[in-house]
Amino acid sequence: MARFSRIEVALKMKEIGMVPVFFHSDLEVCKLVVKACYIGGARLFEFVNRGDYAHEVFSNLNKWCEQECPEMILGVGSVIDAGTTALYLQLGANFIISPILNAEMAKVCNRRKVAWSPGCGSLSEISQAEELGAEVVKIFPGEQVGGSEFVKAVLGPFSWSSIMPTGGVRPEYDNLKKWFDAGVHCVGMGSQLIPQKVIEAGSYTELTLNVRSTLDMICAIRQKS
Repeated sequence: MARFSRIEVALKMKEIGMVPVFFHSDLEVCKLVVKACYIGGARLFEFVNRGDYAHEVFSNLNKWCEQECPEMILGVGSVIDAGTTALYLQLGANFIISPILNAEMAKVCNRRKVAWSPGCGSLSEISQAEELGAEVVKIFPGEQVGGSEFVKAVLGPFSWSSIMPTGGVRPEYDNLKKWFDAGVHCVGMGSQLIPQKVIEAGSYTELTLNVRSTLDMICAIRQKS
């Protein structure tokens, strides 16, 4: 059962401004990455549903996280159907993120009051997602669907929308500034924030510094807005 309500998740996304996105088949590597992000100030983390037995890795990671990183809101991404959604909810996922808009997933999450962020690429999809109960809508792939200009255009007629881009977001001041100036709710970052070379080298202190630096930049950008 989720430890954090969908409202708590949406508010924390807004407060922190960033969701690290990561997958590895080795549970111990996942623990090190989550811990490094947690020390760096992250309070949300998207575990990517990728490959066979990913749910088993998540199950163990979530149990560990509850003890070692109690404020971390751990959720699951790259979920595309209702059955997989239900599986991860049973394992305690605090939010479900998808690259697509699937109404059946919304029903499963809404019954348990768990946050659901579907991937959208048009104003019509965003409107449908919100009608289905999505508090924060993901645009994916962020850069390809129109980037920060797309976000800015959407928030003209849809000023109430909360948008999280993933894809095309980089831990660089100018890049982050264009997204937050456009009005995003938060951003998702995967390999740009957690590069493979850092994992291969076991440079988890470097990862912590990357996360802290990125969150500091987001805070500074918001203060100037």
